Amino acid sequence: MNIKNAEAIIEAILFTMGRSVTASELAAVLEQDEETTKKLVHHTMDKFENEGRGVQIIELDDAFQMCTRPETYEYIIRLTHQPKKHVLTDVMLETLSIIAYKQPVTRAVIEQIRGVSSDHAINRLIEYGLVCEAGRLDAPGRPILFGTTEEFLRTFGLKSQEDLPMIDPVKVAEFKTEAEEEADRDISVDV
Repeated sequence: MNIKNAEAIIEAILFTMGRSVTASELAAVLEQDEETTKKLVHHTMDKFENEGRGVQIIELDDAFQMCTRPETYEYIIRLTHQPKKHVLTDVMLETLSIIAYKQPVTRAVIEQIRGVSSDHAINRLIEYGLVCEAGRLDAPGRPILFGTTEEFLRTFGLKSQEDLPMIDPVKVAEFKTEAEEEADRDISVDV
């Protein structure tokens, strides 16, 4: 199989599937090893980029997916009318951040960190496809563990969890000190 033919097959598969396809799945179809398949996909990605096409191939963990370029989104909206956008509130972003950095994590741990109930935020994040159940903790009651999804990676433009920004330890220490000081303050009420 020549390179041009292999790239055409990759393009057709990714277009048709409409979801991410793992490198191993593509390799099996192409009857190639995974490393060769990844090189073929990356070469196809480069061609799409260099030709300025309206679609692109993105990498998500060890999988690939075809999607539209962000620059073309407003034109697609003109045709399809504006789809309902999911708005992430500060509460939802805070909850999502905790899940992203601590995953897999239970609702109880999320609520312990936030200090308030997180049921609504977690349910909304699941509804938006950014968070999913990632199993159950082997503990009494077998609480549900939550983790992020491929949609989370797509939404935030990440290839994998390792691409999450590093948390500055100095900032963490400052936040911890602020929280401790706030908790130690005497609250006086004028009567």
